[in-house]
Amino acid sequence: MINLFKQQPNLDDKNILSSSDACQEWGIEASTLRKRIDDFPYGTIRKFGTSWVVTREGMYAVFGEKRINRSYFSWKSKRE
Repeated sequence: MINLFKQQPNLDDKNILSSSDACQEWGIEASTLRKRIDDFPYGTIRKFGTSWVVTREGMYAVFGEKRINRSYFSWKSKRE
């Protein structure tokens, strides 16, 4: 039975990211995120099928501030 009065999560929230989007924003590789799954606070990361979904709160808790200047993606694109 579905409880319509229970507050539902907002899946349009900009603080919910796919793992690939989160990795791009933080300048890390996907393997780095996967190795740190157990470090995320409860409720800030979840696997849906074969994809991980993460909150910005979880990313800040595990990886800290974004590394924009040292981004893997930025130096990779400069080399190509």
